[in-house]
Amino acid sequence: MTTILDRTAPRDLAAASPARLSLTPKTALAGQLDGAWWPYSRDLEAELPALAAVLDETWGRITRVSVNPGRWPVVPHTVAVAGRVLHVGWFTEQDPDKLILLSYTVGRWDLLVIPPETEPAAAARLMAAAAIPGSTLTAGVLMANESVIGRGLRDTRRREATWEDEGGACMSPFGSPMSRTPLPLALPLPGNGGR
Repeated sequence: MTTILDRTAPRDLAAASPARLSLTPKTALAGQLDGAWWPYSRDLEAELPALAAVLDETWGRITRVSVNPGRWPVVPHTVAVAGRVLHVGWFTEQDPDKLILLSYTVGRWDLLVIPPETEPAAAARLMAAAAIPGSTLTAGVLMANESVIGRGLRDTRRREATWEDEGGACMSPFGSPMSRTPLPLALPLPGNGGR
């Protein structure tokens, strides 16, 4: 399989847009993840500077990043970030849906990486779930759960579309249309003699 990486459009988008990020609030509850990141593309060289810029202010200076190469077409060894170098490593044993960030002075953070092509509603659910303090759900489990939720929502939309396409016909419990009886135009009211 050949992967084509457009080096102009995603970089322009990533450079012009803020990082889409959801972080776990500071708490004593340690969880599997420290939040979620929803990049605009699969171009690490274009995406990491905006992420590092936001996290430098929040967490401290990020010096290293680790990814699973299965989700990224190109994994650069280094990325230039605001006049310094961010070292990028990869490990096939690492959860493919997770990004590990390291700092010499502050520590380590694990972020769920939401695929760029994810629909906004699904991304919002994932970002909220990954930022729950003390959550024991891993990145892989969150992505699997969202896959099931997404499939369920698609099935619901399909059933609703079928309902609408059939004119909202009443269905029997056995799946066949039920007959409709029209309502009378005017119902007699008690006390007015039926008029």
